[in-house]
Amino acid sequence: MNLLRTKSIEQSIADADEPGRKLKRSLSTWDLMIMGVAVAVGAGIFSVGAKAAANFAGPAVTLSFAIAAVTCALAIMCYAEFATAIPVAGSAYVFTYATMGELLAWIIGWNLILELFTAAAVIAKYWGIYLSKVFALTGLDIPPAISLGGVDLYWGAFLIVAIFTVLLVLGTKLSARVGNIFTLIKIAVVLFVIVVGFTYVKFENYTPFVPAAEPTSGTGAADVLKQSFFGFLTGAAPAQYGTMGIFAGAALVFFAFIGFDVVATSAEEVKNPQKTLPRGIFGGLALVTLLYILVSLALTGMVSYTQLAEAKSPTLTTAFEAVGDTSAAKVIAFGSLVGLTTVIMVLLMGLSRVVLAMSRDGLLPRALSKTSDKRSTPVRLQIICGTAVALVAGLTNVDLLEEMINIGTLSAFVVVSLGILVLRKKRPDLKPAFRVPFGKVVPVVSAVLCLYLMTNLAVETWIFFAFWLVLGLAIYFAYGQRHSRLNERFAEANATVNGTAGKASHTAAEPDDEDELSRT
Repeated sequence: MNLLRTKSIEQSIADADEPGRKLKRSLSTWDLMIMGVAVAVGAGIFSVGAKAAANFAGPAVTLSFAIAAVTCALAIMCYAEFATAIPVAGSAYVFTYATMGELLAWIIGWNLILELFTAAAVIAKYWGIYLSKVFALTGLDIPPAISLGGVDLYWGAFLIVAIFTVLLVLGTKLSARVGNIFTLIKIAVVLFVIVVGFTYVKFENYTPFVPAAEPTSGTGAADVLKQSFFGFLTGAAPAQYGTMGIFAGAALVFFAFIGFDVVATSAEEVKNPQKTLPRGIFGGLALVTLLYILVSLALTGMVSYTQLAEAKSPTLTTAFEAVGDTSAAKVIAFGSLVGLTTVIMVLLMGLSRVVLAMSRDGLLPRALSKTSDKRSTPVRLQIICGTAVALVAGLTNVDLLEEMINIGTLSAFVVVSLGILVLRKKRPDLKPAFRVPFGKVVPVVSAVLCLYLMTNLAVETWIFFAFWLVLGLAIYFAYGQRHSRLNERFAEANATVNGTAGKASHTAAEPDDEDELSRT
């Protein structure tokens, strides 16, 4: 049993053209750029930034966003090089399969499912809550949840997931057009927030820019579980603010940058991916980073971070209400609703594309990778993903797992960054349209930064993550390893090497397979 067997790039590209399992190339540079902005400008800019300022970094949350943006930019360079070399659906999963082997590819694919599924469910639930707030601002008292047999059902989550599941079934290009409209609206709302917010800025609120570290108020095991994993490993007492608070804030606001690895999952649906992917990804990242930094400066200049910390769940609305501007708070509530809408759409698409890639390879049931002859979309899979997300968002307290989104993303970033070094060594003949600059430096720095941000997540997040990995490994060894298409090819190649198969079997075995066998 060879757990390090790799799948050749040529085979990945060939599998993407398999009849009945292929996607249509219809997305442009503009579509990709807007897609990145669509999934990033949402919960991150409307709520996570305020939470990070209140509980971790104070006014230095601006530095937290900058650190998260630099980390994301370094990792996304590695994604762009991979995506132009292997322009198929699946993103980090496919890249890892081509460089580090099947077992690690499964783990990364499993983590991507964690990231995208949890993010879609959490944000769908938030969308329903924000919808009720918008109704309340218009004088309608419609609760976000209704009780069914003692169970709270968040009906808004079902509604929004159903709408975008249908749109994604109808076609990726149609979904992108709808997403473009919503994204332009929310960019306008964000610009409104920045312009109006700066009119309330008081420079004394920026002092101290980096608040002094102070111990957290809680005690006991519960407080230890909430502290950073890095603090736990080093034996530091649970604390907030200070220099460590900036990095803890960066680990939290990294949630705001998850959209750009999702964009890479759409590589198979992009026209001229060698040029389109890098332009779309980096253009979107630059715009989002600028918006985040301006919003965080406005937020922490309007009110003191201590005032934000007094709120149970601080958001941008908290700041505007604190300065008495309720009309702006209404605009933000509407912008939050619109912002979260497009995030859900892109996450649902990314989730289905990762599962599609894994099922093509047989690691998940092959039936899931079927696409529609008419629309070239994975209709069955999209409906399954949408249903699962709606049920979890509508019926569970999924928001407790918010940090699981970040740890899933960062783990994928670490592997993709290191994978670039492996790809260059194994396939020096490849000439991708985009190449990460400065040789080995950027991939290594990217991996180290991502790993460090992972250690700044809470201890309880790492515990949940460990359980998720154990579950994933159990599924792989019980099903994926035995049903892997690459496993079948290796078995045929092995039979040929041992002289127990005929000439036809030898023909079916790929040269890469035989080379791999000779190394094991």
